[in-house]
Amino acid sequence: MLSSQARFLIASLGLNAALGQASRLPPRQDVVTVTHTVASATPQPTVYDWAAGATTAYPIHGSCNATERALLSKGLNDAITLAAHAKDHVLRFGNSSEFYTKYFGASPTAEVIGWYDKIVSADRSGTWFRCDDIDGNCVQDGWGGHWRGENATQETVICPLSYTTRMPLEGLCGYGYSVASGALNFYFGSDLIHRLFHLPRIGEEIVEHYADSYGECLDLALNDPALAVRNSHTLQYFALDVYAFDIALPGEGCTGRPTETENSEAPSYTTSAPTECHTHADGTKHCT
Repeated sequence: MLSSQARFLIASLGLNAALGQASRLPPRQDVVTVTHTVASATPQPTVYDWAAGATTAYPIHGSCNATERALLSKGLNDAITLAAHAKDHVLRFGNSSEFYTKYFGASPTAEVIGWYDKIVSADRSGTWFRCDDIDGNCVQDGWGGHWRGENATQETVICPLSYTTRMPLEGLCGYGYSVASGALNFYFGSDLIHRLFHLPRIGEEIVEHYADSYGECLDLALNDPALAVRNSHTLQYFALDVYAFDIALPGEGCTGRPTETENSEAPSYTTSAPTECHTHADGTKHCT
């Protein structure tokens, strides 16, 4: 029988062995969770983008150099600014506006709003503004540009004359200009409104030349308001007149009075750009 002293020794040896075994155990490892995503066998629906592929800026052809591109871009922005304000003026005042009844008579406002909005918001795909005189018309005296008509219905050529004679919209009511006696092509923006309406994508071959001079446009408003809302020059005159009155010289404007000749002859530089001509799809020549 073991003595108490021997039993104590054996117990001590066992405890030390156990402690030594514990000290040799591998350290505890942190648990790492791995997530594996399994793709669904069901294809996800495609998100529909109704505006995909739209062209939001008027395309300027590679034939235009850096200067022409800069001036043409500014002119197109001026045209959009004029059209946007003309639309906003009609939306604000409707046919209670004296300017509206002067130019469009008793016609409903929706079509007028629509034509201006076409310039502001329509898709520009397929349209081009060129500078290469591809049809050889810029060599003719007084040609500032032309719609290409049957050669390319969505294209317009801007001739060198435009870049040396057109004024910026910031100068509206300056240079001795008045709406009634000045030419519609004096400011680049208003001239380009006319050119934009020639493009079928914008004018839909409905906006046309039904009256030309300031006086003729006012007569058209009285006698045939349905045509007045589709008359290219009327739409130009109205846009200039309301922008001058509302924005350029608020509450005053620069309507002025028509000249006796109604611009049948080219006025001085202070009131107009030179008389210029272009052709229509049917081959007729039109000069303003």
